Amino acid sequence: MPDLVTPPPILALVALLAYLAGAVPFGIVIARIFGLGDLRRIGSGNIGATNVLRTGNKPAAFLTLVLDAGKGAFAVLIARAAVGEDAAQLAGLAAFTGHIFPVYLGFRGGKGVATFLGTLLALAWPVGLAACATWLIVALATRYSSLSALMAAALSPLYMIFLGHGQMVMLGIVLTVLIYARHWPNIERLKAGTEPKIGKG
Repeated sequence: MPDLVTPPPILALVALLAYLAGAVPFGIVIARIFGLGDLRRIGSGNIGATNVLRTGNKPAAFLTLVLDAGKGAFAVLIARAAVGEDAAQLAGLAAFTGHIFPVYLGFRGGKGVATFLGTLLALAWPVGLAACATWLIVALATRYSSLSALMAAALSPLYMIFLGHGQMVMLGIVLTVLIYARHWPNIERLKAGTEPKIGKG
């Protein structure tokens, strides 16, 4: 962890603002703009880009991916510029938490993969690129979005250590645990052989 040098009230304000930004359900917004209906009633019911892709609308899925990643990155970069590194890591965690437990949707949100990757890219771009590359390689090899996310999350703390960002390891472990918790149904389906592949319903 970085040294905690920012006064607690400032950190609390950063966390609140980052959480509210992270809680914006861009998947639902984009689906409505594109006339795709209520995303929570489509496919898996998830609000992320993978479920938007199940509608067959690739531009909408791409926009959702970029915006969900962007809100994590935005929170980190603004907090770092305005306050400091301790606030940046807290902002990343808060934005991620906002996505998976959004107050606007009764705390029923997405699985956080895009926001996770955007947060890592903003905090330490080499770590973020390594995690993105892991996701892409596993996705190309298996066509399982969930497995790709699980592998990228599991390896991210190791990337932090080996790429010289050891101060992020605690955050990486917390994010990984949350990713695995949100993907538990996917893990069960992967073990049962019933997990849908990318591009399938």
